[in-house]
Amino acid sequence: MGRVSISNHPLILHKLTLLRDVDTSPKKFRQLVREIAILLAYEATMDLQVEPKTVQTPLAMTSGHELAEKIGLVPVLRAGLGMVEGIWEMMPNAEVWHIGLYRDERTLRPVAYYNRLPVDPTVQVCLVLDPMLATGGSAVEVVNILKSWGAQQIKFVGIIAAPEGVRHLSETHPDVPIYLAAVDDHLTPSPQQEGDPPAGFIVPGLGDAGDRQFGTG
Repeated sequence: MGRVSISNHPLILHKLTLLRDVDTSPKKFRQLVREIAILLAYEATMDLQVEPKTVQTPLAMTSGHELAEKIGLVPVLRAGLGMVEGIWEMMPNAEVWHIGLYRDERTLRPVAYYNRLPVDPTVQVCLVLDPMLATGGSAVEVVNILKSWGAQQIKFVGIIAAPEGVRHLSETHPDVPIYLAAVDDHLTPSPQQEGDPPAGFIVPGLGDAGDRQFGTG
């Protein structure tokens, strides 16, 4: 299995519990997604390369550092949009490239419908952003797209994952580190009777992250 980092930061643990709560409003849900994304991005960017830079303070010249690599944020539409804003505040010079995928509810396979990547790579490090890593199909497809594009370094930043999704992404792309707030128990199976939840949802999870962010569920 590839490199998987599951945060045990107290702030993430606290905010994740609020995020799961069925009574959390869409406005609060969006705020929590943003805040958790910031904390996870801190961990996912620990190994970014820097180079020396000299600046003038009000008192003297001093040596410091600046990022040596261009960063690309790749939110998976639509749920990944909620993770962009907070991370962008930390890295305002990062480029944002959107890739749209939806999951066929019958086959659970990803279907691409939107891709605005430029012809040639413009960044050295890509952070794939998606709150939920369920079956792993969408994450794998996005990484496939980015590797075909020529991305040099790719990391996946999510919030909640199922073991099935972690396994799929890790086995297909063992070179892609995965940063998460939690790995839950399992995915829901195919419905056996009316009223059963749809297949492929993370349990206990938090429901549909896109619907809960945008108030459409």
